[in-house]
Amino acid sequence: MPKNIIQIKNLYKKYKNADDFSVNNISLDIEEGEIYGILGPNGAGKTTLISMLCGLIKPSSGTYTINGLSPRNKMTAIKRIIGIVPQEYALYPTLTANENLQFFGALYGLKNSFLRKKIEEGLERVGLTENSHKKIEHFSGGMKRRCNLIAGILHQPKVLFLDEPTVGVDVQSRNVIIDFLKELNQKGTTIIYTSHHLQEAEEFCTKIAIIDNGQIFAIGSPEELISKTPNAKNLEDVFIALTGKELRDAV
Repeated sequence: MPKNIIQIKNLYKKYKNADDFSVNNISLDIEEGEIYGILGPNGAGKTTLISMLCGLIKPSSGTYTINGLSPRNKMTAIKRIIGIVPQEYALYPTLTANENLQFFGALYGLKNSFLRKKIEEGLERVGLTENSHKKIEHFSGGMKRRCNLIAGILHQPKVLFLDEPTVGVDVQSRNVIIDFLKELNQKGTTIIYTSHHLQEAEEFCTKIAIIDNGQIFAIGSPEELISKTPNAKNLEDVFIALTGKELRDAV
């Protein structure tokens, strides 16, 4: 029976001088081996929630554990077993792809032949071997996304957090990224994923939580959510039914 690799209980986050909670009493269990989508409109609290789980910001209250570890006394151990692929490119533009990956691998404590092997395997898998000695500033958006992904998984994390991993890329790059992520998942990596590509999420995720205004509105597999929502033909119909048609412009 799969165990819960992430357990979240009554998690709150309210930023200084804010009127409302960005994350408002979220409780969630994520099983080992899931591809878990956290979906919601702009400002729903998705990035805040993931940022707390990654240890980038502290909750206002509530608790969570990752692989049984609490951030209160095991944050260093948690960071060893998680990977983060942010929406913004976490790459140095004046360094080559290979130099970037050498740098991030060293931060994870990877060394010498093992690191070189992981870099070579990663670059080959996402089609960047021929461009590995070119500076990132000359890469297309899709090439940067693919390199960004490899930087987050060099240390073979048990849990991988992905914030909009395919935004702004061509169809070919998106297919390579999604196929590679499915391979990682099949090898045992639990994936936590946010995206505005609802068709992609419907096809990619094994389970989904839809959040808005910092709260969970629904949890289930894509099929369960569609079947439970009247007149819904796809995940986009579910999303609109739960979060409404009102524009969510963020300034």
